[in-house]
Amino acid sequence: MEDNKNKLILTDRKSLVLEGVLLVESFDEQKIILETNMGLLVLKGEGLNITHLDLTNAILNAEGFFSEIQFQKDKGPKRKQRPPKDIFSKLFK
Repeated sequence: MEDNKNKLILTDRKSLVLEGVLLVESFDEQKIILETNMGLLVLKGEGLNITHLDLTNAILNAEGFFSEIQFQKDKGPKRKQRPPKDIFSKLFK
Protein backbone atom coordinates (compact mmCIF):
# COMPACT_ATOMS: atom_id res chain seq x y z
CA MET A 1 0.00 0.00 0.00
CA GLU A 2 1.16 3.55 -0.71
CA ASP A 3 2.27 5.43 2.38
CA ASN A 4 0.06 8.45 1.70
CA LYS A 5 -3.08 6.63 0.57
CA ASN A 6 -6.10 7.47 2.69
CA LYS A 7 -9.58 6.32 1.72
CA LEU A 8 -12.82 6.34 3.68
CA ILE A 9 -16.03 4.66 2.49
CA LEU A 10 -19.17 5.09 4.60
CA THR A 11 -22.29 3.25 3.48
CA ASP A 12 -25.68 4.32 4.88
CA ARG A 13 -23.92 5.67 8.00
CA LYS A 14 -23.72 2.04 9.18
CA SER A 15 -20.70 0.43 7.52
CA LEU A 16 -17.26 2.00 7.29
CA VAL A 17 -14.10 0.95 5.44
CA LEU A 18 -10.94 2.96 6.04
CA GLU A 19 -7.55 2.65 4.36
CA GLY A 20 -4.47 4.35 5.83
CA VAL A 21 -4.86 3.24 9.47
CA LEU A 22 -1.62 3.17 11.45
CA LEU A 23 -2.93 2.61 14.97
CA VAL A 24 -6.16 2.31 16.94
CA GLU A 25 -5.60 4.65 19.89
CA SER A 26 -8.87 3.80 21.66
CA PHE A 27 -12.36 2.57 20.99
CA ASP A 28 -15.68 1.88 22.64
CA GLU A 29 -19.31 1.78 21.47
CA GLN A 30 -19.51 5.59 21.18
CA LYS A 31 -16.06 6.59 19.87
CA ILE A 32 -13.15 5.20 17.85
CA ILE A 33 -9.90 7.20 17.78
CA LEU A 34 -7.46 6.28 15.04
CA GLU A 35 -4.05 7.43 13.96
CA THR A 36 -3.93 7.50 10.17
CA ASN A 37 -1.20 8.41 7.72
CA MET A 38 -2.87 11.85 7.41
CA GLY A 39 -3.39 12.57 11.12
CA LEU A 40 -5.91 11.67 13.80
CA LEU A 41 -9.42 10.56 12.91
CA VAL A 42 -12.23 10.44 15.47
CA LEU A 43 -15.38 8.46 14.66
CA LYS A 44 -18.42 8.98 16.89
CA GLY A 45 -21.76 7.23 16.98
CA GLU A 46 -23.73 4.47 18.64
CA GLY A 47 -23.04 0.75 18.82
CA LEU A 48 -19.69 1.13 17.09
CA ASN A 49 -17.74 -2.06 16.58
CA ILE A 50 -14.46 -2.76 14.76
CA THR A 51 -15.19 -5.82 12.63
CA HIS A 52 -11.82 -6.14 10.88
CA LEU A 53 -8.39 -4.64 11.51
CA ASP A 54 -5.36 -5.30 9.32
CA LEU A 55 -2.50 -2.99 10.30
CA THR A 56 -0.13 -4.69 7.85
CA ASN A 57 -2.28 -3.38 4.99
CA ALA A 58 -3.57 -0.38 7.02
CA ILE A 59 -7.25 -1.33 6.66
CA LEU A 60 -10.06 -1.06 9.21
CA ASN A 61 -13.72 -2.06 8.86
CA ALA A 62 -16.29 -0.93 11.42
CA GLU A 63 -20.05 -1.10 11.88
CA GLY A 64 -22.62 0.77 13.95
CA PHE A 65 -24.40 4.10 13.50
CA PHE A 66 -21.87 6.81 12.63
CA SER A 67 -22.97 10.32 13.59
CA GLU A 68 -19.67 12.22 13.36
CA ILE A 69 -16.38 11.92 11.52
CA GLN A 70 -13.74 14.37 12.72
CA PHE A 71 -10.32 14.85 11.16
CA GLN A 72 -7.63 16.40 13.36
CA LYS A 73 -4.18 17.68 12.55
CA ASP A 74 -1.16 15.59 13.38
CA LYS A 75 -0.27 15.54 17.03
CA GLY A 76 3.18 16.85 16.19
CA PRO A 77 6.37 15.78 17.93
CA LYS A 78 5.83 14.38 21.36
CA ARG A 79 7.37 16.44 24.13
CA LYS A 80 9.18 14.68 26.88
CA GLN A 81 7.22 15.13 30.08
CA ARG A 82 9.02 15.94 33.29
CA PRO A 83 8.23 13.78 36.28
CA PRO A 84 5.96 15.56 38.77
CA LYS A 85 7.83 17.39 41.50
CA ASP A 86 7.29 16.34 45.07
CA ILE A 87 6.39 18.79 47.81
CA PHE A 88 9.98 19.10 49.09
CA SER A 89 11.42 20.07 45.72
CA LYS A 90 8.76 22.77 45.45
CA LEU A 91 9.55 24.11 48.94
CA PHE A 92 13.34 24.08 48.61
CA LYS A 93 14.02 25.62 45.19
